[in-house]
Amino acid sequence: MRQEKFKMERPNLVQPGQKIEITEIQTNMNYSYIIEPAVAMSGCFKGNNRIKSKEGTIVNIEDTPRGFIVTAEFEE
Repeated sequence: MRQEKFKMERPNLVQPGQKIEITEIQTNMNYSYIIEPAVAMSGCFKGNNRIKSKEGTIVNIEDTPRGFIVTAEFEE
């Protein structure tokens, strides 16, 4: 299992235990991911650290001063 963090701006868009789908975005040297439908966005990943699975599960949501941090778990 692999866990990754995503930043969410508004509360209650996803809930722990919820199944999600992600979309991969490729730039020149990095990859980033969006929880669909445009709920939260990941940071940047190098090509050798890409998320291989396109489906996951929300395991935690943390309310921080900078927004909500969503932790999702993927089978890799």
